[in-house]
Amino acid sequence: MDLSLIPHLKHLSSGNFFLIAGPCAIEGEEMAMSIAEKVSGLCNRLEIPYIFKGSYRKANRSRIDSFTGIGDEKALKILRKVREEFGVPVTTDIHTEQEAALAAEYVDILQIPAFLCRQTSLLVAAAETGKVVNVKKGQFLSPDAMRFAQEKVLESGNEKIILTERGTTFGYQDLVIDFRGIPTMQSFGAKVVLDCTHSLQQPNQASGVTGGQPALIGAVARAGIAVGVDGLFIETHPEPAKAKSDGANMLPLEQLEDLLKKLVMIRSAIK
Repeated sequence: MDLSLIPHLKHLSSGNFFLIAGPCAIEGEEMAMSIAEKVSGLCNRLEIPYIFKGSYRKANRSRIDSFTGIGDEKALKILRKVREEFGVPVTTDIHTEQEAALAAEYVDILQIPAFLCRQTSLLVAAAETGKVVNVKKGQFLSPDAMRFAQEKVLESGNEKIILTERGTTFGYQDLVIDFRGIPTMQSFGAKVVLDCTHSLQQPNQASGVTGGQPALIGAVARAGIAVGVDGLFIETHPEPAKAKSDGANMLPLEQLEDLLKKLVMIRSAIK
């Protein structure tokens, strides 16, 4: 996929990886705008094409009392405001065919959650909006099997596809990353993203709250750039311990600048 197909994407000629980053969930306008301002500023200085991410609704939760959102329309309007205010594309995840058309009115990229990557009707609905479709690889799938998810989008008339590696189930409470999957999925012709935060999740905890290993985010990101991934996905928050969703595996916002500088140097060294 040609990145120029994504509206508002800056620094296309920089030769850098692109970055999808933001909070796990939209918790409010002030928080979202603050994160977008910080990350877009960093990416402008480092010439990294930037896409703001925030879930307008969380559907896949372990417990019924988990935070699911501030209201669909309210959160989607915040995503649109981020795009208008900072001139960056925005993305959010969807879970049903009906959500595809709704979210497409506000965002540039529709993200298909890993657990739903085989859901044909959802992939078709996302493709038919004409938006860029980012399909996360299921924790239960081999990288090679993602060619079939891509084919569903292509055969629905949409060539704007991103595939995202987010780890593979290893036992009951851990994930591992097979970095061979990055060139495997790139061989299909898609841009491939490495999700550096969800790949470090520790699901199925006895508490019903997913754990994580955020101290390893930098190591995973550096390895991904060294392998030649096209983009990185990093969830970040000013205070992950206070985040309403997935705080256990988000990068503290204050640590992002140092990490991005190192990643840009690695990218430059291997070009």
